[in-house]
Amino acid sequence: MRLANKTAIIIGAGQSPGSGIGNGRATALRFAQEGARILAVDNRLESAEETAALVRDAGGDCVAVEADVMREASLAACVTAAMARWGRIDILHYNVGVSLGGGDAAIDTITEEAFDRISAINLRGCIMVCKHVLPIMRAQKSGSIITISSVAAYENYPYVVYKATKAALVEFTKQIAIQNAADGVRANTILPGLMDTPMAVDTRARASNRPRAEIAAERAARVPLRGEQGSGWDVANAALFLASDEARFITGVALPVDGGALVR
Repeated sequence: MRLANKTAIIIGAGQSPGSGIGNGRATALRFAQEGARILAVDNRLESAEETAALVRDAGGDCVAVEADVMREASLAACVTAAMARWGRIDILHYNVGVSLGGGDAAIDTITEEAFDRISAINLRGCIMVCKHVLPIMRAQKSGSIITISSVAAYENYPYVVYKATKAALVEFTKQIAIQNAADGVRANTILPGLMDTPMAVDTRARASNRPRAEIAAERAARVPLRGEQGSGWDVANAALFLASDEARFITGVALPVDGGALVR
């Protein structure tokens, strides 16, 4: 019960179509297992409802909400809903990202439309929801903000907008960490590596018209640790630690969960 009596907003608590479990859904389940009350937010209400049902089936308290991270008002409404129901916000988890699915490409073929869309989803949405959560956390004199970046921020990554926005997210998280430290608000980011999730594997399989198993095997072969991809549970467990009081003296950290990819 490491998150007992804590309220968490998870942006991106649903998941893309495909096999296995995504980072957001796994995080919602882990947080609830440790006692948190969850506002499960996704741009597809049906997917958020699936997550909420899994949490409730396991005995947790979870409410699904639909939101569009490209609209500040939509994110502000989520914050208002959490406050109206529980009266506080202890954890904000921004688990949203898009690359190929948003039209990402190499520098010589990227379009303005793709750049604007991916930037709004990956970065601007995080900034805007933090804008509305931070005053609440400052008033409480406590809070944990967790963002999901990617090892793509530091690796040789082929698509320009995902890399640029995930790198920017690391520095934005550091900024809010130092600017809100005096008020007891912590902010950290997780850098997942090659994960076996619907967003990472199934999306690529669809985009390239190749078998999922083939994509997964290629990715696994690139991981130093045991030659295996990670899973949504690995990201969820890292988020659980950062959200808990066990990490009370940790802020401004970019934590790789990557099977040794950045070491290589």
